[in-house]
Amino acid sequence: MAVKIRLKRLGEKKNPFYRIIVADSRSPRNGRFIEEIGTYDPNYDPCKLSIDAEAAKKWLSNGAQPTEVVGKLFKMAGIEK
Repeated sequence: MAVKIRLKRLGEKKNPFYRIIVADSRSPRNGRFIEEIGTYDPNYDPCKLSIDAEAAKKWLSNGAQPTEVVGKLFKMAGIEK
């Protein structure tokens, strides 16, 4: 089972809000997930970013692969592999 750390889109039309989740790579974008590890709100300047660093590091050490966008968010939060 390939596990990915990716974004789940919520919010209204033209007003997105995202949750950072850990999910099986085969599940749909807003489908079933394993764990929620943070939130990202790009509607503010600067954006609001909240990540559980311990959970993120745990999943990265267990082999979960972040998507490109989530990798950039981790760098903003100071989380490295």
